[in-house]
Amino acid sequence: MTDPARPAVPDQGYWSRSGGSAWADLQTLMDRLYQPIGEAVADRADPPVGARVLDVGCGAGATTLDLARRVGPTGHCTGVDISAPLLEAARRRAVATANVDFIEADAQTHDFGEATFDAVTSRFGVMFFTDPDAAFANLRRATKPGGRLTFACWRAVAENALTQVPLEAATPFLPDLPPPLPVDAPGRFAFADPEKVRGILHRSGWTDIEITPLDTPTPLSLDEMLDLGLKFGVLGTALPQQDETVRAQVRAAVTDRLNVHLRDGIIPMSAACWLVSARR
Repeated sequence: MTDPARPAVPDQGYWSRSGGSAWADLQTLMDRLYQPIGEAVADRADPPVGARVLDVGCGAGATTLDLARRVGPTGHCTGVDISAPLLEAARRRAVATANVDFIEADAQTHDFGEATFDAVTSRFGVMFFTDPDAAFANLRRATKPGGRLTFACWRAVAENALTQVPLEAATPFLPDLPPPLPVDAPGRFAFADPEKVRGILHRSGWTDIEITPLDTPTPLSLDEMLDLGLKFGVLGTALPQQDETVRAQVRAAVTDRLNVHLRDGIIPMSAACWLVSARR
């Protein structure tokens, strides 16, 4: 839950330290929230039994394991991520699954080989590339002719406005937050403009590009929203550096703002995304 104008992933170290550890700690919650989105990606990709699939930004492995089940024991799914803590969690979950492996690497530059995979998928793992044209060209190279790329990315922040409440409420207590970056900088909402996404895919050689809206309910309790809002992104990095008084002030301010949105003990959020597919 981060400001779209601030990078959700400042660098690889973020995911290998606080960001990855926070996600791993909240793995059960994140899996519950994003399972419908991962399933929509897998359904659109529709890999046949026996296919080889690359799952980009696989995190703790939920989507990778789902895809491995779909392709069956004669198929294989490889998850790739830059976060060591998340990959550690993924490998623990996959210990009894033979047709899965995980790679700690940057999918933008890693050599996956030529025409290795029948399909490439991602649930929120492709918006952080510093050079998206090069990244999607690299993924295209790794895809077999006729193979499909499928991913989910976030739509505009205005369509996901509740995600901004924690940072908005906390900012008055944190005067030293880094200045905002352009909204299209690498980060959570970098692919909010579908024409930008279409251009990147076209320039990197993909064809048959389809971009459709995907909306899924993501209801949260107050405590769950506080966990997400205070442990990730800008606040997840800034708050541990503050003294106890400031942390308490921030938590109280965020709680007050979130209470306005409670309905029967639940914050009725929805994830407004794009579902994107293309072919090599």
